[in-house]
Amino acid sequence: MLSWALAFLVFALVAALFGFGGLAAGAAGIAKLLFFVFLIVFLISLVSGLVRSPKL
Repeated sequence: MLSWALAFLVFALVAALFGFGGLAAGAAGIAKLLFFVFLIVFLISLVSGLVRSPKL
């Protein structure tokens, strides 16, 4: 999912470079949304891994 966020970020930067403002804003919004979804899923898996880890 992080790779999709990075792909949309690169797409937004390229679109902004060539002057496609609306397209760049849309791609940047999608990249931001995917990044935050990735971050939330990462934190949930991190917490669940800590909870499920065997106690020594």
